[in-house]
Amino acid sequence: MRSRSLLLSVIVLAACSGSSRDVAFQSRWATSRDGVWSGPEYWANRLQDWRLRNGRLECVAQRPMRTVHLLTRRLANTHGNFELSVRLGPLEPTRTLSGESSAGFLVGAGGHLDYRAAALIHHSYGESGGLYAGIDSRGRIFLQDFERENHTLAYSANSLDQSDSLTFQLQASYTDEGYSLKLLGISGDTVELLVPAIDPSRLVGSIALVSHTGVNGATSFWFDSWIVRGGKIDKHDGRRLGPIIGSQHTLSRGTLKLTAQLMPVGEMDPENAARASSGGIVQLQIRQGRLWSTVATADVVIPGYTATFKVEDWDTTRDVAFRLLYGLETTSGAVDTYYEEGVVRRDPLDKEEIIVAAFTGNHNVARPMPGRWAGVDGGRFPWNWGLWFPHSEVVQHVAAQQPDLLFFSGDQVYEGASPTAADLSQPYEDYLYKWYLWYWAFGELTAKLPSVTIPDDHDIYHGNVWGAGGIPTPPGLAGATAQDKGGYKMPAEWVNMVQRTQTSHLPEPYDSASVEQGISVYYTDVLYGGVSFAVIEDRKFKSAPSSLLPRGEIWNGWPQNPAFDPTTEADVPGAMLLGERQLSFLENWANDWAGGTWMKVLLSQTLFANLATLPDSATSGSIIPFLEILDPGAYAENEKTTSDMDSNGWPQAGRNRALRAIRKGFAVHLAGDQHLGSTIQYGIDSYRDAGYALCVPSLANFWPRRWYPAVPGMNHTDGAPRYTGDYEDGFGNKMTVHAVSNPTKSGREPAPLHDLAPGYGVARFNRRTRVISLAAWPRWSDPATGDAPYPGWPVVFEQQDNYDREPAGYLPTLDIIGLDSPVVQVVSEDSGDVVYTVRLAEQMFTPKVFKIGSYSVHVGEPGTANVQTFSGLVATPQPTGKLDVAFQ
Repeated sequence: MRSRSLLLSVIVLAACSGSSRDVAFQSRWATSRDGVWSGPEYWANRLQDWRLRNGRLECVAQRPMRTVHLLTRRLANTHGNFELSVRLGPLEPTRTLSGESSAGFLVGAGGHLDYRAAALIHHSYGESGGLYAGIDSRGRIFLQDFERENHTLAYSANSLDQSDSLTFQLQASYTDEGYSLKLLGISGDTVELLVPAIDPSRLVGSIALVSHTGVNGATSFWFDSWIVRGGKIDKHDGRRLGPIIGSQHTLSRGTLKLTAQLMPVGEMDPENAARASSGGIVQLQIRQGRLWSTVATADVVIPGYTATFKVEDWDTTRDVAFRLLYGLETTSGAVDTYYEEGVVRRDPLDKEEIIVAAFTGNHNVARPMPGRWAGVDGGRFPWNWGLWFPHSEVVQHVAAQQPDLLFFSGDQVYEGASPTAADLSQPYEDYLYKWYLWYWAFGELTAKLPSVTIPDDHDIYHGNVWGAGGIPTPPGLAGATAQDKGGYKMPAEWVNMVQRTQTSHLPEPYDSASVEQGISVYYTDVLYGGVSFAVIEDRKFKSAPSSLLPRGEIWNGWPQNPAFDPTTEADVPGAMLLGERQLSFLENWANDWAGGTWMKVLLSQTLFANLATLPDSATSGSIIPFLEILDPGAYAENEKTTSDMDSNGWPQAGRNRALRAIRKGFAVHLAGDQHLGSTIQYGIDSYRDAGYALCVPSLANFWPRRWYPAVPGMNHTDGAPRYTGDYEDGFGNKMTVHAVSNPTKSGREPAPLHDLAPGYGVARFNRRTRVISLAAWPRWSDPATGDAPYPGWPVVFEQQDNYDREPAGYLPTLDIIGLDSPVVQVVSEDSGDVVYTVRLAEQMFTPKVFKIGSYSVHVGEPGTANVQTFSGLVATPQPTGKLDVAFQ
């Protein structure tokens, strides 16, 4: 039996008799099964704050200004009348109804923002915030300007008595003076409030339900029977979101791996709100002529709500249109079928240039920084300044690059203020709420392009992470203190959920054995278009610095003892970077050129160097958000290189072992994490003796690292920026700096976004010439109109420059006949180690070696009988002799 309560209903009615009376939209919660998700027509702020239960939508969060935006209907920028209606009531009627809590509609939210951005508006004030029309828990009707905090435009003089049934009406009609609003509360008696001459520009944008508890946590509200109609309502049924929100896939060696990401589907488990009793089944269908054919089915895995398909013997010779099918069951047993479409493109084995677009650091909302933009609206950002989601210009400009593959290197999700702070009381739903935003922004790309996506520290709700083989952080510790001890703060099941949502579409792991706590691994390789991509996990096996370096007094990865020298004291025995398992993988990967492989690319979270400077007085990176952004051409003086152990500049021995492994395959490195776009060439024993790397700029960030070394680098090129040349980082690692995108006053608005050098990276690999081009692109540059990347890019070099080590000797020149693009592998007969392996673009090749001795050379096509071996070749200081290598 339902207890007696204050039952509110909000109705916005058209005043003009000529307006349409047809119902344009009506909610279907009465037939929806209980669950976390509001339905495909809505976006809820936040996911965990709302539930469907007993045929109605309930706000279960005791928080201010919770909203559910209607995605398929919007107030148009036209003159016309409209009506909305919803029944609602207090969720906890036994609470004291002080009048602080309220419910109703947010109308005109977001103005001319992208509808996805407008759908995020809830607990904030600022430009395009909209108007809040509601009724409080004492029955008083009001109209509030949501662009201004605590600014009420009108309040009813009287209030309605509490009753089981109450209707709130807002009649809106257009006049020459603007919109006339009449607000009526009806429950036996009637309370009326008139609000004339509302500026029509205030009634353009999103429409949302509001449940507001006030700051003292009064009651929240439930809703049902929401109706939207009228001549001012734009219809956008194509904006439904879910139950399948998007997909990612890879195509490698003839096998398709595809993961569908779903909203929280299935009936809610009463014992665990993060779970559903059953997630159901997703079908993968492909188009065959005019018909669709189901080729595979997959169960929805909970938690995380993913469905992963593995289809072997995929037709890689053509583009294949696919769709994902899911049936949403109602309480009556009827099934509503939903589709999400995409394309699996053919394997571009004959394409001359393979293009990779790479990303990192996906902040959705800015946060004010004291001393930088604090003067803006009293420290609050207007929505058009602070809301960067959904990154539409990036998606548009990346599409114009015509990439073959996408690489998201980490921090797709930020746990804090992007758009909301982490809710560790409900971490599963909190993560999904943020992860869904990533799909909402980039899903149109991932539906049509293969992608590699890997989580980094913020994705798993860490500021930094030293995984230490998967152990948990010590109990009783939090924040940086816990992180410095190593391991994972969040439960293993939750970490596995995050990894599953982001990586389950990758090929099977090289070695699938889990690490401590049963945390899964995903390091693997993808062969696409003849380019072999190694995907590694920078953080999972990495040692924590605090226990290994007590003299350093490490805090959050930064040594606090000024007497500690990271260049000589940090590289201690037992400090691990990638771990033996991943090093073994990289060795095998660098040697394996089967399947037509002609280029090797390493994909990871971060650089194997610490490319950053800070003022001399700084003791950690915590100062970074507060540093002055310089004018173009200005240079920060008195800066020092940094020793941040979150970077892969530490531990040095592990860094060098990784570089030695990948340079055996002449691999280039693509990474992110540092928020500073850069291209460097690694050095191990000498400058330029290892591969090139592109660290891509952050999509959007407020942690802008920078590179302002005190002196020009050695071998600095005349006319090049002062910060280029040969340097040692704060750990003594050698690197040659070619290009950097330092944060600079851009003159573009919003400055909090554009002044921090945001963007993405593009890598181009030419099959015929083996020329590689790396570039960092500003997010505002449109390649379709001839715009350019950041200054200093592109950096262009040849594949074999990735192992530009000074040779000690040479083997006889190979003159290869009868086999195009042969693979050459050089093996030391003294040690048995592979020196390097490469597929040639030419038919003559003089193998260089780095120690005088005896060698074997394998020439041909790996994995076939078409391989010839030459043994007992002795290196000479200068090239001598020739070997004729003939194939039929």
